[in-house]
Amino acid sequence: MRILKYVASVILAGLTVAAGPVRSEDSFASVADKVNAKLVKLFGSGGFQGLASYGTGALVSPDGYILTVSSHILDTPDLLVHLADGRRFKGKVVATEPNLDVALVKIEGKDLDFFDVPKASERPIADTGTGILAFSNQFKIAEREEPMSVQRGVISGYSKLPLRRGIFEAPYSGEVYVIDAITNNPGAGGGVITTRKGELLGLIGKELRNNLTDTWINYAVPIQATAKGKRDDADATVSIVELVERKEKYSPLRPPSKNTGPGGFHGIVLVPNVVERTPPYVEDVIKGSPAEKAGLKPDDLIVYVDGEQVGNINHFRDIVERAAPGTEFKIEIRRGDRLQAFQVKLEKMPAKGPKP
Repeated sequence: MRILKYVASVILAGLTVAAGPVRSEDSFASVADKVNAKLVKLFGSGGFQGLASYGTGALVSPDGYILTVSSHILDTPDLLVHLADGRRFKGKVVATEPNLDVALVKIEGKDLDFFDVPKASERPIADTGTGILAFSNQFKIAEREEPMSVQRGVISGYSKLPLRRGIFEAPYSGEVYVIDAITNNPGAGGGVITTRKGELLGLIGKELRNNLTDTWINYAVPIQATAKGKRDDADATVSIVELVERKEKYSPLRPPSKNTGPGGFHGIVLVPNVVERTPPYVEDVIKGSPAEKAGLKPDDLIVYVDGEQVGNINHFRDIVERAAPGTEFKIEIRRGDRLQAFQVKLEKMPAKGPKP
C-alpha cells in the first residue's frame, strides 16, 4: 500500500509540473504591429558611397506631419514617403531645428495613426536599465508595406554625447539615451525607441563614429529634448514638442556662433545660391587661400563640416563664416564617388582682393 501511494504521488507530481506554466520569451509582435503603423520610410537624395538615400520617420499627427532627423536625404524636391500600408506620398520639409538636429516633413494624409509627442514628453526620463524596443528602416529592409526592423535592448546610460576632437560632432549636444543594441545604422536615423509596451521614448539619431577608438555609439534623443540658441538676438530654448506643435509656423534658433568678432577667410567660392536649398558645391577656390592649401577643388560637394551634415549653402555659411581667424574646420567633401576629408584653418580676411 505504501508503495502504491508513493508511485501515485510521483505520478501526480509529474502531472503538476507538466501542467504548470511554460517559460518562454515574451512576444512583441502585437506591439511591433502597433508601432510600425506610426512609422514611415523616407527616400531622398544620397545613394553614393557613405551616404544612404533612405531613412525613417515617425508620424506625429493624423494629418501627415512626420518627425525625423535632419539629414542629407531631405535635400531634394523629390522626397518620397512610404506608409506602413504601402501607400506612397510626396513629402515636403516644412520646418527644421538645427540645434536639435530634427526636421518636420508633411504629406497629404488624413486619419493616420501617430505618436502623441506632447503626451509622450510628459513622462519622466526613462531610467537606466529600462527595457526598450528600437524600430527603424535600417539597411533599407523595408520598401513599401514591409514592416520596420525591431530590436530589443536596454537603456545602458543617459549622458551627453561625447563631443571632442576625434569624433564626428553632432549639432545636438544634450543628453541622450545610450542603448546596448546596435541601433544606429544606415537608414535608422529618424526611427524611434519605445518602451516594451510601445510608448514613445526617443528618436534614433544619425551614425556617430569616434575616429580615435574606431567605435560607434548607439543612441536616441529623448522626446523631451531641448536646446539653446539665439532668436531675435536673444537667448532662447527650443524643444521637439514646440517644433511638432508649431509646424510651419516654427522659427528655428540660430546656433551659438563660434565667435563674436569678424569672420575668418577660407577661400571657398560656392555656386550661386539660386534655388531654395542649393547644395554647397565648390565653384572655385581662391589661389593661395586656406581652401587651396588644404586641397579643395572646384566641383567638390561639401557634405560635412566638423561632422555636421551640411544640407545647403546657407547652412555652410552659418557654420563657417562666423568663425574667427585661426579656427580650424574638418571639411568632408564628395569628389566623384568618394568622401575625402580636409583640414581648413581660417586666416584673417584679406584687406584687398577677391573674397568668397
